Amino acid sequence: MPENKPTTAFEPSALDPSRLLSQQTRSGPPDLPFAQAASPAEVVDLRYLADNAAFLQRVAEAAGAKILLAQKAYSLYESYPLLARYLAGTTSSGLYEARLAHEEWPGGEIHVFSPAYREDELQELLSFADHLIFNTPSQWLRFRDQALAAQKTRPISFGLRLNPEYSEVKEAIYNPAGAGSRLGTTERELKAALVREPQLLEGISGFHMHTLCEDSAETFARTLEAFLQRFAAYIPGRSWLNFGGGHHITRAGYNTALLIKSLREVKKRFGVDLYLEPGEAVCLDCGWLVSTVLDGMTNGLDIALLDTSVCCHMPDVLEMPYRPRVFLLDKGDEKVVVPSSCEKSGCPSSGVSADRCSKGDVPSGVCLDYEMGGEPGEKPYTTRLGGPTCLAGDIIGDYSFSRPLVPGDRLVFCDMALYSHVKRNSFNGMPLPALQCFDGTELRTLRRFGYEDFKTRLGG
Repeated sequence: MPENKPTTAFEPSALDPSRLLSQQTRSGPPDLPFAQAASPAEVVDLRYLADNAAFLQRVAEAAGAKILLAQKAYSLYESYPLLARYLAGTTSSGLYEARLAHEEWPGGEIHVFSPAYREDELQELLSFADHLIFNTPSQWLRFRDQALAAQKTRPISFGLRLNPEYSEVKEAIYNPAGAGSRLGTTERELKAALVREPQLLEGISGFHMHTLCEDSAETFARTLEAFLQRFAAYIPGRSWLNFGGGHHITRAGYNTALLIKSLREVKKRFGVDLYLEPGEAVCLDCGWLVSTVLDGMTNGLDIALLDTSVCCHMPDVLEMPYRPRVFLLDKGDEKVVVPSSCEKSGCPSSGVSADRCSKGDVPSGVCLDYEMGGEPGEKPYTTRLGGPTCLAGDIIGDYSFSRPLVPGDRLVFCDMALYSHVKRNSFNGMPLPALQCFDGTELRTLRRFGYEDFKTRLGG
């Protein structure tokens, strides 16, 4: 696969995510061989992943910042060598993620933040982490001597997470700066700690802030203003600032020019290194969850039972919550190559009969045999999609299609690389989905999970 590294200078105004391959097919499925995929399976398109990463690299270069992968959102380490061509490294939420980066990410920076460190785990982290961020003054003071002793043997930088007490995140479960948050030190706490220990910030090289979730550059700009109002006085003498994740930089319509402007102004004002650590933005629209209809029933409405469980395989649908896009594969040929624009309104392909033509956006010259699921009642047949576990709430959602779903139908859920394989579980003994990737030529299976994977998690 080509590295896709930029060969010419890019102006911030030209950094539009709609130019990405992954954005051009956002309304429908790409040209992946879903009919040949396992079921259930998570399929990651490495081409899309490279596009996202190359785009983030260009933004970072324009802003004078570094961008890290937040492994909590995406940890498919088979793709780490690919991502390492474009991103500066990784950020981790604890020892195991940090070890994964240390072992699998070639030559990248390893940043770690945990709300509270265990002493035994901290000692191991000090042996290979590059940046170690503490959540509270008390944790820093407890481990400062140990940390500074390690710093004498190898380069390692220490930081403190700060809470600006400002956030626009609507879902409380994902709001790091909500009332009563345990994440980060507030201005009041910091001032009180400095009264008790005036030398508190000795050895602290930088500050970390994370209050975003799938947010815009405009939200970041307002959050940054709140952060600086509370903490600007403490930045002189530091060497870096980390503005965390939640930046949806590769989303269509994201204002990259504003993000770059905001970061450049901070860098000019304080002369520090800058970091961002998005997770979703790295793998946005790069993954799909392939599933199969096992059975159907009627109980007030039509219900399709799938081999895919929302609570086991896509828990964010319940936690966030949100309604994933889904499409139904046709039983015939998976794609039809056509010469020019379709005469049917809304489809950019031609040479396809009206009953097989999709209305979603697809690459020029290609029409995929699929049908996007609609809202309930939008199409003739509304069906509830549910999983095979005993949990009554194992319901993905209600969707409508142009025909009834039948056993053997293959459904594909969109944008399933983020927070999917990292959160999956085997409740009810559910097998985990296979992990597969596609590079434009070959669909490769990275891992299939079996009974021993389930059993060894429970003992022995």
